[in-house]
Amino acid sequence: MFRFFILILLSVNVRAYQSGIVVPNNLLSKALAFFKDNDHLIANKDYIGIIDFKSHNSKERFYLYDLKNKTAESYLVAHGKNSDTDFDGYATDFSNTINSLQTSLGFYLTAEEYVGQNGQSLRLDGLSETNSNARQRAIVIHGADYVRPRSKIGRSFGCPAVELKYTDQVIQKLKEGALIFAAYE
Repeated sequence: MFRFFILILLSVNVRAYQSGIVVPNNLLSKALAFFKDNDHLIANKDYIGIIDFKSHNSKERFYLYDLKNKTAESYLVAHGKNSDTDFDGYATDFSNTINSLQTSLGFYLTAEEYVGQNGQSLRLDGLSETNSNARQRAIVIHGADYVRPRSKIGRSFGCPAVELKYTDQVIQKLKEGALIFAAYE
């Protein structure tokens, strides 16, 4: 029975120990510098979320960086439908405007977890001029059935939506005041 439990535990956590996941160094450096300079604002000091919106949306471009173990996990993540008006999989336009249906860049703090129209979700508060309307725009992390491996994934109304099967895993690691850096560099 004990061996069976260990096998289940190992299979559930295999993504946390994948080798070869490399967070883009320029994004990681900026996120770590912001974390250090704003340590007093950040309650969850276990993980930093980093989203590389310059990458194609078929790539796992949402990184959860484990600050203690210096390892990373990566996930698919959607961008706003009006950030990619030709639907080629690349986000090129960004906005902080309410009803823009575009992705907002910058630094965020995760806030409260809740269950809404998209199921389990995590509210985000923008810390940058480029995302200061995140709460009013209802920009949240949530799962979506249009986020799944394929040549290009669906688009959101501006939220960083993840694969449904990883929603809980991502939210549990980032909830309660973690830093997220959404970038296009």
